Amino acid sequence: MPGSPYTDLDRPPLSMTRLRRALVAPHGPWARLELRTETGSTNADVAEAARAGEPEGLVVVAERQTAGRGRRGRVWQSPPRAGITTSVLLRPGEAVPDRGWPAAPPTGYGWLPLLAGVALVEAVARLAELEATLKWPNDLLIGDAKCAGVLAEAVPGRSPDQPPAIVLGIGLNVTLRADELPVNPTGLPATSLQLAGAAATDRDPLLRALLRAVADWYDRWRAAGGDAVASGLRDAYLAACATVGREVRVLLPGGDDLTGTATGVDPDGQLLVTTPTGDRVLAAGDVLHLR
Repeated sequence: MPGSPYTDLDRPPLSMTRLRRALVAPHGPWARLELRTETGSTNADVAEAARAGEPEGLVVVAERQTAGRGRRGRVWQSPPRAGITTSVLLRPGEAVPDRGWPAAPPTGYGWLPLLAGVALVEAVARLAELEATLKWPNDLLIGDAKCAGVLAEAVPGRSPDQPPAIVLGIGLNVTLRADELPVNPTGLPATSLQLAGAAATDRDPLLRALLRAVADWYDRWRAAGGDAVASGLRDAYLAACATVGREVRVLLPGGDDLTGTATGVDPDGQLLVTTPTGDRVLAAGDVLHLR
């Protein structure tokens, strides 16, 4: 049947009923899950919900995204049901006494996209049985090719005294074929789990594993008061990061760039780079690994 989600047997549709049963409270870690056949941007959908006062814990998943965004204004697109496209709503500045979570300080919010990167590495290793690494801050690499990305956005509170919400968007290429891969303007090639030889490409267990890993790390980070060191997040990130120790070129948000050696990640998640003119601490930038 034309238009049926079952016309491509390599890409069966997700089941909202099964996902909700596995992931939504009281049996799962998330508060609410919405599965959409198509949307412009899951990040935009969750940001709109945040502005309307949606509580923490919303998950939006899309089978097809038509106006997805990456860093530096790039477009993230994928054929229907060929990847995982999801965004979650977090409110780290609000204390949750029932869970033992104090309010996390805004200085720690920069760790949230890195947290999502760590969760991606864990889910891909567990389900796809592939060795993946992270390019700072949170691009998932298999070999030297990009397989997933994370985009974090802050949504201002509805009043001056309400802390901002954070929307975490994650896009993972699962069954994209070679002729369907996006072109990265920085020259980093793209890949998918299927092209990389994954042991499994069923999106349902992959999505469950990913969202459970995000929730688990978020719980640890929140319980530690937003401290990436005390929660173990910084150590886990450094273990997965392929950028540290590499010669890099960093494209800075203002249009400038610098070249040097990435020497570490500080307690705030910023990249430390030693350049010929001195040490730099970078809160944002597009990293290119140099050989």
